[in-house]
Amino acid sequence: MKRILITGANSYVGTSFENYMKKWSDEYQIDTVDMIGDSWKDRDFSYYDVVFHVAGIAHSDAGKISKEKEKLYYRVNTDLTIETARKAKKEGVKQFIFMSSAIVYGNSAPIGKKKCIKRDTPVSPANCYGDSKVRAESGLRKLEDDDFKVVILRPPMIYGKGSKGNYPLMSKLAQKMPVFPYVKNYRSMLYVENLAEFVRLMIKNEEHGTFWPQNREYSNTSVMVKMIGEVHGRKVRLVKGFEWSLKLLGLFTSLVDKAFGNLYYDRSISQYKENYMVYTLRESIIRTEGRHE
Repeated sequence: MKRILITGANSYVGTSFENYMKKWSDEYQIDTVDMIGDSWKDRDFSYYDVVFHVAGIAHSDAGKISKEKEKLYYRVNTDLTIETARKAKKEGVKQFIFMSSAIVYGNSAPIGKKKCIKRDTPVSPANCYGDSKVRAESGLRKLEDDDFKVVILRPPMIYGKGSKGNYPLMSKLAQKMPVFPYVKNYRSMLYVENLAEFVRLMIKNEEHGTFWPQNREYSNTSVMVKMIGEVHGRKVRLVKGFEWSLKLLGLFTSLVDKAFGNLYYDRSISQYKENYMVYTLRESIIRTEGRHE
């Protein structure tokens, strides 16, 4: 039996992973520790084979942020990550899995421009959130050796039942709007249960290195809204001709490119020797919207 410690209580990814792994309860023991405050420092990590580090501050700020908030990003996303890894290594943990993000490559390309990430695409963080993740990755790589394997995950937008961010907004729009603008865009996304399966395989195969998991299919924002509507028995008509007005609006708010811009991983960098893409895009939407047993 492998023993896994999730560092970061009540996180969306951590909780989802814990629930997903219940079907293998005879093979894996999973515990969680709260990383707020200093009490986690007294936890004995030597009992565990794997630390899955999900503690962090997600980027939810539009525009400029205060110096204090900027310091918090680095304190939590960078310093806390490296400090946790050092403790794990010192106490004999064999594998450390870190949730980084596609944000290390910067913002989405605006409407009409493509942004395809390949294995050799250099990191280019656009803000302190992305930079805090890049610095954490760098610090972790320095700790890796034959006895301490580091896995860095750079997932694109994660969604699923109970998720935050853009997906819940798309779901609300799909259930209310009879029409929605059609914009041709490509986005890599990752359903949370596909992510959970990927993490399980990382642990099972005792992997190390940097990985870019994503769904089997690319997503299109407009088509996804239409698909969510269909799951709820609603017909959403997609209307062309809105691209120029959205481009104009994008000059004043970053939310437009966040929703309709382009950012996707080349499929080749997301392939793995075992299948982790358990659910298709449509199946994931059905499960996310709660229409499954």
